[in-house]
Amino acid sequence: MEPTYLFYDIETTGLNKSFDQVLQFAAIRTDCNLKEMARYELNVRLNNDVVPSPSALITHQISIMTMYEGISELDAMQKIHRWLNQPGTISLGYNTLGFDDEFLRFSFYRNLLSPYTHQYAAGCGRMDLYPMLIMFYLFKPSGLHWPEKEGRVSLKLEELNKANQLASGPSHNAMVDVEATLALARLLFKQGEQWHYLQGYFNKRIDAERMQGLYQDNVLMIDVKLGYQASYQCPVLFLGHHQHYKNQLLWLRLDHVNFATLSPTEIVEKMYVIHKKLGEPHFVLPLAPRFLHHLSQDRLSLAKTNTEWLHHHPDTLQAIADYSLHYQYPVYPNTDIDASLYIQGFWSNRDEKICQTFHTLEPIKKADLTHQIDNAQLRAIAMRLLGRHYPDVLTSAQTEAFSAYLATIFSSQAEGAPIDFKGTKRLTLGAALAEAISLKNNSNLTQQTTALLDEYVSHISRCAG
Repeated sequence: MEPTYLFYDIETTGLNKSFDQVLQFAAIRTDCNLKEMARYELNVRLNNDVVPSPSALITHQISIMTMYEGISELDAMQKIHRWLNQPGTISLGYNTLGFDDEFLRFSFYRNLLSPYTHQYAAGCGRMDLYPMLIMFYLFKPSGLHWPEKEGRVSLKLEELNKANQLASGPSHNAMVDVEATLALARLLFKQGEQWHYLQGYFNKRIDAERMQGLYQDNVLMIDVKLGYQASYQCPVLFLGHHQHYKNQLLWLRLDHVNFATLSPTEIVEKMYVIHKKLGEPHFVLPLAPRFLHHLSQDRLSLAKTNTEWLHHHPDTLQAIADYSLHYQYPVYPNTDIDASLYIQGFWSNRDEKICQTFHTLEPIKKADLTHQIDNAQLRAIAMRLLGRHYPDVLTSAQTEAFSAYLATIFSSQAEGAPIDFKGTKRLTLGAALAEAISLKNNSNLTQQTTALLDEYVSHISRCAG
């Protein structure tokens, strides 16, 4: 089976991965040498239970009226799921593991499609060009023009696009961003060995092998989230494997604060612990001289001082490790069904087969099958899916329940809004209207953006009325 790359991008109604939805999807499939093989592009119609964020509208410039065009989310997700799960597909984009991939995972979940198979099944896998680009910027910067903004390098795709003339067209259009990402990948691919080496970081087995022998020593962690000021890197000390989240390896940052100046309690409170999963960024390197030219002597000295201090205070190190390795994220008992992916665990084989059957049936038979689902969680997801796309097949009781659910969203109040797995409230009409008016009053907007917001406010006001 010959592997292929699927470069993709999405534009969405907002940033909440549990509740917002895809509006645009675009992708280009290439062979392993980045030669184009096929293109895919979808415009997705707004669901009847989604309130778009006005901030997102300002970013992607998709008007509220345009959002009501295109195919249904259900049809779109079935297509996207099939494309990402084509055997041998390596799906990637620019910051896809930071946003797009998890967004699609929740989209698959609420549409009764397996959320994880594109990560591992049938030779499939994932990569992300953004953390790879960080490594090129730090250790092999030749071959690219690095744009600067406000006195510092900018790694935003739109700025890289302009500086390197990657693609033409407006930024935050899904296909334009895919074209720019692929052009960027081709520039990096030309450098050969480093591209293939970095690709190995997205393979769990290779990533684990590279870290063997590094657990006992201080190492260098490369992470996008550390930011430009830290040169996207820091020295760290391995704490161990998380006792509850088995796929997480924990590392203590050593250049963040001077441990000797803090009490044991303050150290636990102010420590900076990085959670890494195998086969995903962050990237781990040995503290070899060839990798250290971006770290100041002050940061290296602080890391050395903290390492020596921890060596002489093993009880404090043990306290840090015990706290970190046993810490569990809070669980919100009222988490909405659409946001419960990480709470409910994996579907059984029986559940997977029911979901597969569901997608082969006509609407009325989908409804009949839904009544037969034993898994209450799965049945609730299916009922809500029918309410979005086939409301006519719902019973009167189900219609009443779905209407009550819609009322929590299309409300001028935020108190009863559904919450996601982090406790964040779903955007309601009232909150969206207030945000849009604030943006109009306080932002330096172009005439086009002002017109988009005016149309948005008028529409939201009518819905609220």
